[in-house]
Amino acid sequence: MAAVAAEDSLIKAKAFWVSAKKNGELRESRLEWPPHASQPPMALVKALYSGISRGTESLVWHGRVPPSEYQRMRAPFQQGEFPAPVKYGYASVGQVEEGPEELLGQAVFCLFPHQDRYVVPVDALVPLPAMLPPERAVLAANMETAINGVWDAAPGVGDRIAVVGAGVVGSLVAWLCQAIPGTQVSLIDINPQRETLARELGVAFSMPEQAPSECDCVIHASGNPEGLRQALTLAGPEANVIEMSWYGEREVTLSLGEAFHSRRLTLRSSQVGSLPTQRQPRWGYRRRLELALRLLQAPCLDALISGESDFSELPRRMATILAPGSTELCHRVRYL
Repeated sequence: MAAVAAEDSLIKAKAFWVSAKKNGELRESRLEWPPHASQPPMALVKALYSGISRGTESLVWHGRVPPSEYQRMRAPFQQGEFPAPVKYGYASVGQVEEGPEELLGQAVFCLFPHQDRYVVPVDALVPLPAMLPPERAVLAANMETAINGVWDAAPGVGDRIAVVGAGVVGSLVAWLCQAIPGTQVSLIDINPQRETLARELGVAFSMPEQAPSECDCVIHASGNPEGLRQALTLAGPEANVIEMSWYGEREVTLSLGEAFHSRRLTLRSSQVGSLPTQRQPRWGYRRRLELALRLLQAPCLDALISGESDFSELPRRMATILAPGSTELCHRVRYL
């Protein structure tokens, strides 16, 4: 353990809290370092960057988490309770300031909310690969979600694959599927400007009216019920349609008449909180996160970072970042 002061010291920390529906503030607290001796090995981390998840964090910001999901929706280091006040988030990249010698100065990823310093168990930290810039590592939680979605979809060599929704998760899913030999991947979105993003990722782009039909696999990630309705029309007979969007309290209506049954389609949900059954004997959450960080070493993925602002500006900027009509992808928070 690194040398520290003989007496316990209190370190100031600031964190972003959703104080009420559509309102946020920075709250100051004090961290104890070193922590009590009975604790497991701990580390003090100084945040460098964090990422805002437009899907889940938008539901939290707008107070749309259903009461039935209050416990399942909890982030690993969340404080407070839904709907508010709550400290929420899970995409922090930092540098270890105190802790085991082998971690000192190491850049790490942690499923921690937006906070400038924090103390966590060492096991909650995953060191970044040497070639992964900390600025890009904020995409790790999104990459985990994308990996889980691809596992659930199980696309095969040569498949025709449609991904509906060119947000961060949908774009990562399309990028992962494109790497499977022989696949024909189409990334579909109602925003024509997403074609530039698709090009940077090396994936074909389609507007909804040009989307391919008779697909072997369809993955929906637009967060819009209309996108899911279209996803069902793109699937070929006996194909799987994977639903990756989560709507919170919002109800979704689908047309399950017409040819839905005759085509024998399968509609399945995918949720990052659970590993696919067939992988559970061999995979754990840490192994999946380590895979996500390795995959993020591809420089083209910087295209998914659409903006950056200082942590001090977060209470003022969050409403714009999470506005319903926002075209932001991943917004990165910078800590000075």
